[in-house]
Amino acid sequence: MNIILSGLIFIAPPRLKKLLLRWIKGAHIGQFVHLGWFTFIDASEIVLDDHVTIRSFTIIKLAGKLHLGAYSQISILNLIYGTSSLVMGEFCYIGPQVLINVDEPITIGRATGIGPRSMLFTHGSFQSYLEGYKRKTAPITLGNNVWCAAGVFLHPGVTIGDNSLVNSRAVVIKDVSADTVVAGNPAKELFSMSKIRQNMTDEDKDAAIVEILTEFVDVSLQRELKVDRIENDKYSICFEYKQQTYFIALVPAHDTVPTPDRKCKQIYLVNKANWSPPDNTFVFDLANMATPYDVDPIHTELRLFMQRYYGVRFYDARI
Repeated sequence: MNIILSGLIFIAPPRLKKLLLRWIKGAHIGQFVHLGWFTFIDASEIVLDDHVTIRSFTIIKLAGKLHLGAYSQISILNLIYGTSSLVMGEFCYIGPQVLINVDEPITIGRATGIGPRSMLFTHGSFQSYLEGYKRKTAPITLGNNVWCAAGVFLHPGVTIGDNSLVNSRAVVIKDVSADTVVAGNPAKELFSMSKIRQNMTDEDKDAAIVEILTEFVDVSLQRELKVDRIENDKYSICFEYKQQTYFIALVPAHDTVPTPDRKCKQIYLVNKANWSPPDNTFVFDLANMATPYDVDPIHTELRLFMQRYYGVRFYDARI
């Protein structure tokens, strides 16, 4: 019977999959959770917080607990298995084709990402222990705001401190201190994260948002959505998409706020304190990092673009 029920979960359409997980596994599933086709989840306790996404062809089978924090994403073609528990904070990301062994607990902090084709192992043994070969099993812990780039391998017992970067193809066999960049096989410390992070003034944030909008025009609007007529100003862009005119603008910290010269849908990225948007507009609140989700196709495209290409993440203002 368990095999039949597991098969139903695997083949069920995304919406039905959530109902089956609640019914069969007693899963706690929050609002706006998305589970892809041919995704399978099995654990002693399943908690999927608001806006969790698990994409197609991902298999998760744990004897322990699975808890995915709000806004976390697990990409396609992943295998996560073992006899213990996986707990992830909010805004975490696991890229495609990642292999995670969870025979000991794995804990992942807030806004931490694991790049494609990475591997995490909490046990290491094959040759017989009775013949004198070593064996190791130990938990893995990743702190907050950690990025493990593509092809990283984490050994059993590794702890990676907050605000750290593990560069591509690194093999981590010992703990990584907080605020550290490491690379190589075995991974070695290169320098502090402070060397690659700059302090952002209000003017710096304005300039960064202008850069994001410029890249959004090139990548999303022109390449992907095939928008061909785009009017650019210092802090704004205006264009037509599917017979609807859009106006996207930065509300700068200490400069004049741009306004449209025609009737259109308005989207504002607000970097000015105590600024009140016009009625019926879409707002990215950069002070609280919040915006309503799934309200408009261009608004959604811009939100996902900022997350994917710039690591800028927003809470759902509706919740």
